[in-house]
Amino acid sequence: MLRKTLLAASLATVLFASPAMAQDSAPAEDKVLATVNGEKIMESEVRATQQGLPAQYRQYPFEALKPMLLDREISQRLMTMAGEKAGLGDDAEVKDRVAAMKRRIVAETYLDREIAKVVTDEAVKERYDAFIKTNEPEMQVHARHILLKTEEDAKAVIKELDDGADFAALAKEKSTGPSGPTGGDLGFFSHDQMVPEFAEAAFNMEPGSYSKEPVKTQFGWHVIKVEETKKGEQPTFEEKHTELAAEMTQETYKKLVADLREKADVDNTLETPDTKKSN
Repeated sequence: MLRKTLLAASLATVLFASPAMAQDSAPAEDKVLATVNGEKIMESEVRATQQGLPAQYRQYPFEALKPMLLDREISQRLMTMAGEKAGLGDDAEVKDRVAAMKRRIVAETYLDREIAKVVTDEAVKERYDAFIKTNEPEMQVHARHILLKTEEDAKAVIKELDDGADFAALAKEKSTGPSGPTGGDLGFFSHDQMVPEFAEAAFNMEPGSYSKEPVKTQFGWHVIKVEETKKGEQPTFEEKHTELAAEMTQETYKKLVADLREKADVDNTLETPDTKKSN
């Protein structure tokens, strides 16, 4: 109940500061949710209001927010009617702000449609195929380690291993790290998943071997044993889709802006040689 109350309070603050944006895809049957002095408020309009909110509110199910969103629309419609009655429809400030909003919406719609022409599923798939051809899967190492506080402690553990002690049993007994209870098992990892000193040591060891000298990192002193190595798996198209689409969207935006600037006569009084290069 408290969570719902806090959501309502924070949402109310955001609602009156956020303009309604482009309409979200309306349901097959666009229902009338309310009437205000004879004017209908359609479900599609309320959905559009949610799309104009910050990301954290867009993630909520529409049905959960619908009563609050509709209440905001009713209040907004009443204030609009009052403003029109007061003659604000012809007010110079209102006209300026409407013109500014129109410029923004036109620009955003143009950009969205130009990006949609380029960043298609087929184009993203081509980018993915090129990525797979030019990026070999990373090697991965399956290792265990025993984390100790001092170099002397680490050397003593290595001596025990040299004398035939079991690595996993020593890890359970002596390791100060969180993997100690599981015999120091770290599972498989890639080079960039570990701190540089640890990764450098582990990736230069043969399967079945353990470090003959302690390895120092920011966490302490390590004795490492490499169990096995393997080639990592390439990410699937679904796993890479969002990243590649975002990359292509950014490239399309930059090219589009550069082309428009090249063809336009722009006099930027604040532009310097450095900012001109960046543009």
